[in-house]
Amino acid sequence: MRIRRWLLAGSAIGLLASCGGEDTSPSPSTPIVSGPTPTPSPSPSPTPTTVAFAEEFNSGQINNAIWKPEGPNFWVNNELQAYVDSADTIALRSNVAGADGGVLVLKPKWAPGQDTRSDRRADFQSGRIHTRGAYDFTYGRAQARIKMSELTGVWPAFWLLGNGNWPATGEIDIMEFVGEPGWISSALHGSGYSGANAFSRRYNFPSGVRVSDWHIYSAEWSSTAITFAVDGNEYFRITRSEVERSGPWAFDTPKHIILNFALGGDYPFGVNGVNIPYRGLPQSTVDAIKAGEAEMLVDWVRVTPP
Repeated sequence: MRIRRWLLAGSAIGLLASCGGEDTSPSPSTPIVSGPTPTPSPSPSPTPTTVAFAEEFNSGQINNAIWKPEGPNFWVNNELQAYVDSADTIALRSNVAGADGGVLVLKPKWAPGQDTRSDRRADFQSGRIHTRGAYDFTYGRAQARIKMSELTGVWPAFWLLGNGNWPATGEIDIMEFVGEPGWISSALHGSGYSGANAFSRRYNFPSGVRVSDWHIYSAEWSSTAITFAVDGNEYFRITRSEVERSGPWAFDTPKHIILNFALGGDYPFGVNGVNIPYRGLPQSTVDAIKAGEAEMLVDWVRVTPP
């Protein structure tokens, strides 16, 4: 797929558990602190001439020179899926209501007995793609326009990860959703503040607004602070000096983009407490996955230089 990219200004381009660096720590019993519910307001999307990187998913096929699929050997956070590079789990779709052109679809599927690892129970397959080595950047605003299925125990995410040892080179979780329709969350992970000790915050959707609607999730990243927003509404800002009270600032090095759809595992279980039939994943969600109703749709991903 042809990818539209603009390189400007010399850009080189978890929460209870992390999105999936190297964190396998169990979730804590205390909940994430919720932030105030902001007043909703529209946020205009950037024009192509103002961005350093723009993936619009309009070309009909995924450009594997930019987006690298994760394989089935990867496993963290006691999740329930094996990642596979398949048209069933990673695809593009056109004519989606509310989207501007094509969309990326990450979709879990029921696949019992197909996992090749004997040390886990992965009865599902799903999709995860990243830009490591193809597009890495330091500082700027990373944002994506996303909508998701409201199903308990699903774990779709949009995040940035450092290219060295985790958590020393940092993780910026821009959006994580564990199936609670009223909120999403964001987090920062680094040495001394990873896993259960990450800096994190929930965004509570205003009354009448749903996670299954289209939303723009963003993180504004500089050498002195990182600010998270939904549809232009800032809800979490953390400064370098605040982070350095807990450990080294891990956000002066390049990060790559990750989009993934996990299922169950530590973070969903820590929120919903479901044990049957799977840890963090109830039967109602299993049935929805079997019926093809679980999806993460991504309209576009863009990075605006600082």
